[in-house]
Amino acid sequence: MIVSTCHDSVNALRDLAGAHSLPAPSPFDRAEWYELLAATGLVPLIAIAGEADTRAALALTEKDGRIAPLRNWYSFTWRQLAPPGERGDRLLVEIARQLKAKGHRVTLAPVPEEDGSASRLARAFRAAGWRVEVTVCDLNHVLHVRGRSFAEYWAGRPGRMRTTLKRKAKKVETRVLTHFDPDLWAHYERIYAESWKPEEDQPAMLRDFAQAEGAAGRLRFGMAWHEEEPVAAQCWTVEAGTAFIHKLAHLESHRHLSAGTTLTAALFEHVIDRDGVSTVDFGTGDQPYKADWMEEVRPRYQIDCLAMTRPRAWIDLARLAARRLTEAHVPELAPAPPAG
Repeated sequence: MIVSTCHDSVNALRDLAGAHSLPAPSPFDRAEWYELLAATGLVPLIAIAGEADTRAALALTEKDGRIAPLRNWYSFTWRQLAPPGERGDRLLVEIARQLKAKGHRVTLAPVPEEDGSASRLARAFRAAGWRVEVTVCDLNHVLHVRGRSFAEYWAGRPGRMRTTLKRKAKKVETRVLTHFDPDLWAHYERIYAESWKPEEDQPAMLRDFAQAEGAAGRLRFGMAWHEEEPVAAQCWTVEAGTAFIHKLAHLESHRHLSAGTTLTAALFEHVIDRDGVSTVDFGTGDQPYKADWMEEVRPRYQIDCLAMTRPRAWIDLARLAARRLTEAHVPELAPAPPAG
């Protein structure tokens, strides 16, 4: 028999993770990540279904009948926390049914498809009676190393990048740390504030995350100096064969040094040659500079689910239809995952 429950605390996820029921393929799937999000003021809605010794969960939040992932802009992806296979699928369907009592609309994004998550979630909500629409909402630039050394990888970069590094590398000193240093983090925050980047939403959360990742040995924090002045900084982590590029920034006043390029190259060399990663993940966003460093692009999906037995769902359906009309002239970025 399947038992389903909802919780307003992320402690429920830690209990499940302790029972080895939930996979954690990235930093954004761990109970600790959701605890950091809850500490920013987000109110969790943790939907769980269990059968015998198997559990599945969706980490969500709800406001005015609209249910969304428990995430913020630091999250590269959001996905189900469920074991693979038929039993996990049944539990996801039960969670989707349970959520009809919590709201009239569920919007899940950004969901990956390379592991089948987008298709799996769409199937579960359709099976539970929701009206489901899947669209591309973002892009993810990624590098698959495929056994190359850094030198082999670098030889394939655009000529202007290689020329820039050759000309500018001697003008800055770089260092990659695998532990958290509060003084250097303060330099990063100053650099970020003076860079081209938008103002941080929850800088304290990112600091807490970096500190925890440093304690766990997963942090790769890079900094570049020019004449003893910190001019560029980057925050990466390494986990399960993947390097995640979380944050990068450089001083606009020292842009002529190309310190960001030199520092990025140093971090690529570190994670490829020392850590031996198989993948480098540049997060979401289709900024042109990412294509210089990466070689593949993966879509990220939005899954809109409407409970059509609820009157408010019809209003949202009309809004979705209007949005489709206004976006009809925009070419599709990538095909939506299969419905079945």
